[in-house]
Amino acid sequence: MMDCKKALVESHGNLEISKKILREKGLTIAQRKSSRIANEGIIDVYVHPGNRVGVIIEVNCETDFVARNKEFIDFVHNLTLQIAATNPLYVSRDDVPQPLIESESDIYGKQAIAERKNEAIVERVVKGKMEKFYAEVCLLEQPFIKDQEKKVGQLLIDLIARVGENIEVRRFCRYQLCER
Repeated sequence: MMDCKKALVESHGNLEISKKILREKGLTIAQRKSSRIANEGIIDVYVHPGNRVGVIIEVNCETDFVARNKEFIDFVHNLTLQIAATNPLYVSRDDVPQPLIESESDIYGKQAIAERKNEAIVERVVKGKMEKFYAEVCLLEQPFIKDQEKKVGQLLIDLIARVGENIEVRRFCRYQLCER
């Protein structure tokens, strides 16, 4: 409540600016908390109806109090649904192997050159296509399936700001029947 009041005072009563201030503050809080150790949490399992797709995920937080919090549990369950629906390969772009990044960048660069793009445009094309690549293969970069306006990573930052602890998506595994 005090943060809301301070944001309203700082924005001279403008609600839109106040929302922006609070979101920025949430990002600052999340960055500060990211260095703290998250050694509690939960493992959740989701099996899609029809038993053809299953997901196991580990999400860590700092205390068992947060791990038992309904909002945290719902967030983790929503991540399992996200993974089942979108099939990401990595948690974040930091997890993508460097050789894969270089290979994808090289392919996108060659495609742009083949389309007779000049050198100045090639770099921007590669950067744009790499952002799209990350949005496909990295869970935290994906648009959230229940609200396409937000990325999963932003939902994580918002949750960190609300619960006041570091939360980390540690790992996940997605199984699909007859997939190799």
